[in-house]
Parts: sequence; structure tokens; C-alpha cells
Amino acid sequence: LLDALMSTMLARACRPLAAPARARYPTRSRACRRVSLVSSATQVDDGAPAAADAAGHDDAAPRKLAKYEKPPRPPPHFLRPPNPPPTPETWQNMVLLIDKPKGWTSFDVVGKTRWLSRRMGSKKVGHCGTLDPNATGLLILCVGKATKMVDSFTGMDKVYTGTMKLGEGTPSQDCCEEVDERLPWEHVSDADLAAGAKAMEGHIKQIPPMFSAIKVKGERLYKAARRGETVERKERACTINSFEVWRDKVDSQLAHFRVDCGKGTYVRTLAHDLGRNLGTVAHLTELRREGIGEHSVEDAWTVESLFEACEPQVEAFVASKQM
Repeated sequence: LLDALMSTMLARACRPLAAPARARYPTRSRACRRVSLVSSATQVDDGAPAAADAAGHDDAAPRKLAKYEKPPRPPPHFLRPPNPPPTPETWQNMVLLIDKPKGWTSFDVVGKTRWLSRRMGSKKVGHCGTLDPNATGLLILCVGKATKMVDSFTGMDKVYTGTMKLGEGTPSQDCCEEVDERLPWEHVSDADLAAGAKAMEGHIKQIPPMFSAIKVKGERLYKAARRGETVERKERACTINSFEVWRDKVDSQLAHFRVDCGKGTYVRTLAHDLGRNLGTVAHLTELRREGIGEHSVEDAWTVESLFEACEPQVEAFVASKQM
């Protein structure tokens, strides 16, 4: 009996093991299985068209949104003069092109526009790139839902025109501060101006001026500059697509320019650096932003014309709410 029991146990121990369940079937990746399922679902015998094609469906059919996917944002309304927004709802998603007047800050223009938009039920207004108070030209404002597009406008190339004065330098690199440096400028010829500007095209680096809104260690640079302090600044890369300079026909100490540049370019510093490269100094006396991307100042509102066009609509809207 003992011998029979030992023989049975030995036979069971020597029997080959069964293959695991997964090993009985060929392994395929999830992607392969997914392709196989799609192929089998669309395959039709005798070359007949697939059921989807027979039903008239094609690839142009609108895609169904996922459970947590947001619908695409509706495009904003670009309001151009002279007509006001077509409906009060337009104020909820609108882009304005404004010709900023001299002496106004960019925030002054935002504040004026926000006074209108708030009365129309839209509190958010943002600008797409600061202009210095003494500069004029195109300022893009986004109202309501369009404020989410501010970064896309800020990153666009910009076109400026202006005037610089040779032989005189200021701490702010423009006419906002008194002249504190004078150097000879008569040796600079028209050819020197053109060649010097051409040499500055391409990818260059600038040191931001002390009179700027850049923060260093949590403080705006212009605050330190007004105390007479100089703070070490890091160079910043920028792109100059084109830079043209020509002499004024009446006053040879003045030079006019047109520059097409990328994001983050300080035009004041561009004029200052050109003067240094030519063996003298220079500062801006006038600056105007002509365009941002494909948008031109020629299509822009003045602040006065915007109020004249929109105030009747705003007053009617407020009156209807009070009834």
C-alpha cells in the first residue's frame, strides 16, 4: 500500500504543468486590439461600403465633446469706428483698437474704457502692451471674455516710428527727464546713421533702462531711478526685424526712424544704443506705435470718438435696466 501511494505521488509530481491562461492566446498591445476592433467593425463582405458611409456620414461631422472638455471659445468682436457695438451683448467679448493720446498712461485709457464697459455689465478690461505716457499710437484693449486673448496680442511684432536727437542723453533715454549728457554729434553722417541702424537688425540684447516698470528684487526700477539709484540689470534678448533711420531735412541734429521689432524691445534703448555705437549719445523726442501684428493705428478709435459713439447706447441700456 505504501509503495502504491508513493508511485501515485511521484507520477503527479512529474506530470507537465498546464500553460497559464494568458499564454494560451497570442499577446497583443491595446493599440493593436483597438485597431482590430475598428477594422472588424467597418469591414463589409463583397466590397460593399461601410455602414457609416452608407448612412451618409463623413469625416466633416462635428466632433462630440468629451465629458469634461470645454467648448471652443467664441471669437471676439473687433469694434472699428465709427459705429458702436451692434448689441449690448457685444460688450461681453470685444476687442478695441485705441489711438492713445500723448500724456495719457496706458492704464488711463483702460480706466476710461472700463467706465463704459461696467455700465454695460462687463467689468474686465485689459491692454495688450504698455505705451509710455509721452508716446502715442495703437493700444489694443480686450473687454470681457476677450481678456483671455491678451497674451496672444502681446506676443505680436510691433511697428514704431519716431524721432531721436543726437548729441544729448537723458537718464530716461527719452524727453521725460532733463538732459544730463552732451557729446559731439557733427561727425555722424547720413551714411553712418543708415549703416548703424542696419547693423542692429536681427537678434540683439538690450539692458533695460532704469526708468522702466521691470521689477528687480520686488521693486519697480523707476522707483529706484527717481531716488537717484542705479540697479544692476540683466541683458534681455529681443528681435529687430527692420530698422531704418534718416536725417531731418531742417534740423540735422534730429533723426527720424521706423522700426519693426519683436516682443520686449525698448525703443528708447534702441535709440540710446545707436547713439553710443556712432560715438555720441541720443534720446527719443517722439514715439508712435503704428501697428501690432496685422492691426494698424489707422483703424483705431480716439478716446473722444469712442465715447461719442458708445455713450448713447450705454445711456439707453442703463435706462432700460432702471425701468
